Amino acid sequence: MNFKFDPEKTVQAAALFLKMQQSSGPMNYMALIKLLYMADRLALDQLARPITGDTYRSMKLGPVLSEVLELINEGPDYNQGNPWFKYISAPSNYCVELIADPGTGELCEAEEEIIRKIDKDYGHLGVFSSAGHSGAFKLSELTHQMFSEWQKPSPGSAIPIQMEEILRALGKSDKEVEDVRLHLEQENDLDLLLNNFN
Repeated sequence: MNFKFDPEKTVQAAALFLKMQQSSGPMNYMALIKLLYMADRLALDQLARPITGDTYRSMKLGPVLSEVLELINEGPDYNQGNPWFKYISAPSNYCVELIADPGTGELCEAEEEIIRKIDKDYGHLGVFSSAGHSGAFKLSELTHQMFSEWQKPSPGSAIPIQMEEILRALGKSDKEVEDVRLHLEQENDLDLLLNNFN
């Protein structure tokens, strides 16, 4: 069960986190990825769909969004059609910052509320300070403790996190998991139909 990655919504969600913490300085990019994961997870719980549509992996420092991590690691030359680097800086000293505002036009009100809630509860842990990256590591530790779908990988490796695993960790029943799968299947069929008409 895989949702379609949405680059515009992803960069708008990331930018919203960065805007809300802008007065505190740059944000550790791994912390930003953790906040995006938390927002996707809460959206999956409340809206039966994630915000970004990214795929996930368990890594040493907790769950990550695969495409976002790849973007940040590879830099502006990777996937040049992606809007990420129009609005968010390339990493410097493991941190990123907002360079332009993409707005929030692709995010619905419920998604914005989810991002604001995650920021209120955990956003302060991602900012860069004189304490170095300790906040980001604290956020990683929290994801290890809070999310049962995360598995500790062997050194240098990653373990895919399936959407079904997250839904079950959220306490969803088999029927609820199946409902999400069927809804996703219907969305994919509709996308295919619309693409055939274009």
